[in-house]
Amino acid sequence: MKKALIALLSIMVTMPTYAEQFKTIKNSEIHYSAFNSTMITPEVATQYKLKRNGYSAILNISVLDKSQLGKPAINANITGTTRNLIGQTRQLKFKPIKEGNAIYYLTEFPVSNEESLTFNINVDAGNTGSGPISFTQKFYTEE
Repeated sequence: MKKALIALLSIMVTMPTYAEQFKTIKNSEIHYSAFNSTMITPEVATQYKLKRNGYSAILNISVLDKSQLGKPAINANITGTTRNLIGQTRQLKFKPIKEGNAIYYLTEFPVSNEESLTFNINVDAGNTGSGPISFTQKFYTEE
């Protein structure tokens, strides 16, 4: 199981600018990364029950408490939507993945080629920090 998680994290770290996106809200440091599901290995997809195909993407969010030494991962309630350029919205359902001290919130969503999606995410980490995150990203499908 740890090998699969390490593989997933390795992919996210080697990705372009998406891997370094984060926002600070009070004492919460919220990291987010959206990528095509073909970026994960078949083993990781199977282990975490994720779709892996050219028309699916994944959004990964992690919330860290920057007020504590080492910025440990903390539990949060994550909700959100995507909206495309013609205004169609889709609810996102996040599932928490806990691996050791790490906590990741993952959601899957379909994508079309050259589709730009705006993400509106609400993070509730209680007293550590709560608030919205919004970003837009363009996706490309793979045949």
